[in-house]
Amino acid sequence: MNIAIIGGTGFVGGHLIDAFLGAGCTVSTLVRPGSESKILNDSVQAVPGDLASSEALRKTLEGCDAVIYNVGLLREFPRRGITFEQAQYQGVVDTIAAAKAAGVSRLLLMSAIGVKDPGTKYQSTKRRAELYALESGLDVTVLRPSVIFGDPRGTMEFATQLYRDMVRPPVPAAGFAGVRMSPVHINDVADAFVAALNDPATIGSTIELAGPEVLSWKEMIRRIASAAGKKKVILPMPLWVMRVGATLFDWLPFYPVTRDQLTMLEEGNTAPVEPLEAMIGRSATSFSPETLDYLTR
Repeated sequence: MNIAIIGGTGFVGGHLIDAFLGAGCTVSTLVRPGSESKILNDSVQAVPGDLASSEALRKTLEGCDAVIYNVGLLREFPRRGITFEQAQYQGVVDTIAAAKAAGVSRLLLMSAIGVKDPGTKYQSTKRRAELYALESGLDVTVLRPSVIFGDPRGTMEFATQLYRDMVRPPVPAAGFAGVRMSPVHINDVADAFVAALNDPATIGSTIELAGPEVLSWKEMIRRIASAAGKKKVILPMPLWVMRVGATLFDWLPFYPVTRDQLTMLEEGNTAPVEPLEAMIGRSATSFSPETLDYLTR
């Protein structure tokens, strides 16, 4: 089967490429000029261009049986033209148009647990993209993972960022009370995408992908510290304190968190593990010191 991946150069995209190649598929992916080195497998057909180019999308989808849309942002930079609206909604609209023109009827859409409209810009653009895709007439499966962890292979992911920002510095870590997440391993997510593609029963479905445990913020910090061989002091930090700082400074690119990200933290990011385990046919990977050993390699 020939697969096009829109969003194949980042953390999740690289693992999706490996999973589909491992399943015997051929893979093409859209690559922005200057990002060619992020494609780690020579078997991939890299098509130069970006989401704004209908011609580049056409070439990426040419001859394909299915397309995976995996573009997402952690934060937007409007002055640089990087927005949730463009990346998470309009990109889906344009990809669906390109798929219809190329005769590609199957679409897997990467979304996230907790998306809604109205919501934060991140949540609302993701939710609008879901609805547009499901009503497009294509054979669509929406996959909504919780926060994803696993070897970033030179990029950045959730646990690596927490290690860098909270565990490695020689100061106490902030403990946000009330935050709950179900971290899910990247290999489980990638295998779920492959399973969804091969299962027509998933067409028209929205499936949440969560890890086997619901963890507090403090517990996640402790496990990351344990993986790094550290003992970490964790001090309670009300989210409203961070929100004050974000209100003043989240327009600065180096500020670590935005107001919208704090809102989503407060809302939590959890779901039952059973749908994921049913798809991949095995127990989901836990967020443990053993599975976080990549943090200090």
